[in-house]
Amino acid sequence: MEIIAYLIDFILHVDKHLEAFVIAYGVWVYALLFVIIFTETGVVVMPFLPGDSLLFVVGAMCGVGLMDYPLTVLLLTAAAILGNQCNYTIGRYFGPRVFKWENSKFFNRDAFDKAHNFYEKHGGFTIIAARFMPFLRTFAPFVAGVAQMTRSKFTIFDVTGGVLWVFGIVTIGYFFGNIPFVKAHLDKIIWALILVPGLIVLGASLKSKLNKKPD
Repeated sequence: MEIIAYLIDFILHVDKHLEAFVIAYGVWVYALLFVIIFTETGVVVMPFLPGDSLLFVVGAMCGVGLMDYPLTVLLLTAAAILGNQCNYTIGRYFGPRVFKWENSKFFNRDAFDKAHNFYEKHGGFTIIAARFMPFLRTFAPFVAGVAQMTRSKFTIFDVTGGVLWVFGIVTIGYFFGNIPFVKAHLDKIIWALILVPGLIVLGASLKSKLNKKPD
């Protein structure tokens, strides 16, 4: 319970924790951030680590000179891309072995073929859009691997999404993160970054189910 409480406190007050870390350990903050972003995007069981809020706060810290903006963007983009590649590889390697293909009651060949075809045709948008969706960005590359999406296609959209995600949010934090109003309401902004994308996905899913015609 203490670990969960600390994690929640870290997510909601990531600005204070990171600032204290920078003051205490200096450039080691880059290694810490690399590990967090890589793990959040690269390990399917770690979707609860901070992503959007962390990038926003890091951008704000770059804005006041506590961190180097170009170096931060470069390192965290690499972490995001490599994390997705790791997650994809895990799904591609372990998915078939877990399901044991046709010999498993958990495997459905028709469902697999549909998932594979979906990711081949529309997976690019899914991979890019999922970058901006907490939890989904952790599961999307894993599912792409399980569905055997072509590695070359996955990599193109992985790199595109990683660049847009890191550069976009860090830059927004750089220019707007130190505005007094934003700093005063940062906890609410963090909650919005966590909840709003999820609510959008949930709403879209419910709408799709309601509009789906019965067979």
